[in-house]
Amino acid sequence: MPLQPHRSRRHPRASAARAPAPPGAASPAPLRHAPLPAVPSTLLIPLAARARGNHYFPWLACGDAVAAGLLDRLGTDVEPYLNDLPTVLNVLWRTRIIRDTAQGFFLRHPRGQGVNLGCGLSHHFQWLDTGANHWLDADLPEVMALRRQLLPARCPRTRLAEADITRPGWWRRLGLPPRAAGSGAAAAPVLVVCEGVLMYLEPGQVQAVLHEFAQCAPPGSRLVLDVLTHRAVGTAGRHASVGPTGAEFRWGLARLADLSAAHPRLALRHAHSVAECYGWAGLALETLWWPWLGAPLYGMVELEVEDSP
Repeated sequence: MPLQPHRSRRHPRASAARAPAPPGAASPAPLRHAPLPAVPSTLLIPLAARARGNHYFPWLACGDAVAAGLLDRLGTDVEPYLNDLPTVLNVLWRTRIIRDTAQGFFLRHPRGQGVNLGCGLSHHFQWLDTGANHWLDADLPEVMALRRQLLPARCPRTRLAEADITRPGWWRRLGLPPRAAGSGAAAAPVLVVCEGVLMYLEPGQVQAVLHEFAQCAPPGSRLVLDVLTHRAVGTAGRHASVGPTGAEFRWGLARLADLSAAHPRLALRHAHSVAECYGWAGLALETLWWPWLGAPLYGMVELEVEDSP
């Protein structure tokens, strides 16, 4: 990101003496024995930010109660991710938006269903449990195998599932509520979170994901996702955190309206830019660059499924 926050010269490090793993815990350093492919390996970036990023950006502290323990059990060096402070800020900022948006959704639908597509090792339900709602964490098989070791579902209202959203039919395979209930009445809305996922897919695959969500989800359902400008496509090699993983940015927005254009039932409800975190200077620079960028350099968007006309 062109705008750089102040960089701290001292980084908090995990204690060299770790507490013993609890009974039934995963074996130490599971990633050393089964490394993840390029895109799934990016799950370490948000995990490191949520575990230790509060030191650098306390005003964005997310209060993640599990991330630090997961890092200890993984036994992976995450210092390079913490040196990339713009990305740490991005993750904490998007976490705040996801948490606030999801809490608002479950205030309106306290018994509703939420799903995290491409969940990695995130644990959003720690902030969202109403005592009556349901939550599904889904990702690729290799990620879910790791998650089942480190972060199994312990609440009867949560479950884990393997999912490849590049394959059509993922909504049905995940057992998500249909567009209409059996009586023909509309089913309850669903909240879908999809962070750090779509920018690694091909444009046609992203369009298919948006289309399936819009076609299958009940009216009032929301999709919260992060977006890049189309100018970022093909530049992941220059990104301090993503570059070393070998993953690539393949999709970005030329304009925000392209999201709702994917299906007649989709409506753009909210859009935020990380430029907000940099005050008036960041907003002014983004305004200056907007004709070239076409969309936020990095942003968060909320889409809603409307009733069919």
